[in-house]
Amino acid sequence: MNRIEERLARQDVIVLDGAFATELEARGFSVNDALWSAKALFERPDLVREVHLDYLRAGADVVTSAGYQATVAGFMKRGFSEEEAAALITKSVHLAQEARDLYLAERGGDGAVPLVAASVGPYGAYLADGSEYRGDYDIDEDALTAFHAGRLAILAAVQPDLLACETLPCLVEARAIVRALRQEDIHIPAWFSFSCRDVAHISDGTEIAACARFLNDVPEVAAIGLNCTAPQYVEELIRAIRSETAKPIVVYPNSGEHYDTSDQSWHGTAEDFGTTAQRWYAAGARLIGGCCRTSPRMIAEIAAWTKKME
Repeated sequence: MNRIEERLARQDVIVLDGAFATELEARGFSVNDALWSAKALFERPDLVREVHLDYLRAGADVVTSAGYQATVAGFMKRGFSEEEAAALITKSVHLAQEARDLYLAERGGDGAVPLVAASVGPYGAYLADGSEYRGDYDIDEDALTAFHAGRLAILAAVQPDLLACETLPCLVEARAIVRALRQEDIHIPAWFSFSCRDVAHISDGTEIAACARFLNDVPEVAAIGLNCTAPQYVEELIRAIRSETAKPIVVYPNSGEHYDTSDQSWHGTAEDFGTTAQRWYAAGARLIGGCCRTSPRMIAEIAAWTKKME
């Protein structure tokens, strides 16, 4: 069994962490930059570690590294050498691992050891042009494979427990990541989660059922699902995924608020994640957390509910 299967054999739900960039913003750190939250890796690594630690204290079973927008090419554009860029990608995982060590020292006891997932953001995150919510890339699958392969090799060398291949807007990118994993001979369990535009389609218009159908036959894929998506779409998306696979389903949508680019601010009301997570579980999700604008408090709501199931 892989790490996800092992954990689900002992517990009904794996609680993921929540937002990283918007949580950094809530603590006074500006992510208004092409590197987004990855900027904190060299400007405020202490804050990165602190956010990870607070999610663990809130009850997360998994913390995901702050490497969503961390790429060698992206860091080199900021003046780092290739070696320095690779070291920053490595650091993204190390900081999460250090936070876990601190948490275990605080907690003591014999409870389950939290897992560290290395974030594998989409090509659109590197472009920083919003295309991770459109999937309209101007490069082909071979180029996408090459883009992902180098970073995956760096991440795998640090031995994270999981790979979080996330906010994927198109099936071609998922295929490219599978090819890259095989090219680099990487066998770390990976979840694949897509950004979705409605109850049935990922961002580029492909049916999520078709994505699940393809990934169902890929042994490297340990879980399939969605993230960075409006919470009102989640239940139907889960059902569409479940129709094509028996693999665990992962969901970590946004808070329910929406971002207005005209005034660069968030509007609306956040969902009650402690309640909505129960509906997602009932629909079939087994890895549950949050994406943009979710917080340690919201993850604590999910964790509190899951503890009642024990």
